[in-house]
Amino acid sequence: MAANAPYSPPHTDGIARFDLPKEIAGAEARKLWASGVHSKTLVKQADIRVVLVMMESGARMDEHHADGSVSVQVLRGAIRLRAGKETEELRKDQILTMPPSVPHDVEAIEPSVYLLTLSWPESDKLKRMPHRGYGS
Repeated sequence: MAANAPYSPPHTDGIARFDLPKEIAGAEARKLWASGVHSKTLVKQADIRVVLVMMESGARMDEHHADGSVSVQVLRGAIRLRAGKETEELRKDQILTMPPSVPHDVEAIEPSVYLLTLSWPESDKLKRMPHRGYGS
């Protein structure tokens, strides 16, 4: 692997490496995000997703949910995350976790970057989730 490569394609054993400051700089240089939100999926495997999210100040992601457990780690700036009746403000170097299916929304208090990690349920468990309309 090159020492300063922003992304290293997965090896045959599935190991990949990312240089987050370079990923962020690349997205900032292009800045074609009309909504004020930019996301890039870094890892998409059967059981995990890792997404780099950048938000301009005041940008919002309306209420949504994830089918797996979630962690949000703020790398830069500050965000406000509303989950159920709770509202949390997260700043650089803070992390929040949530169980699956919790409705939440996100707002950038200032220009922000965070790393979103989602566990991904096995397909039979996913199909049994009531909000998916498959199971009981």
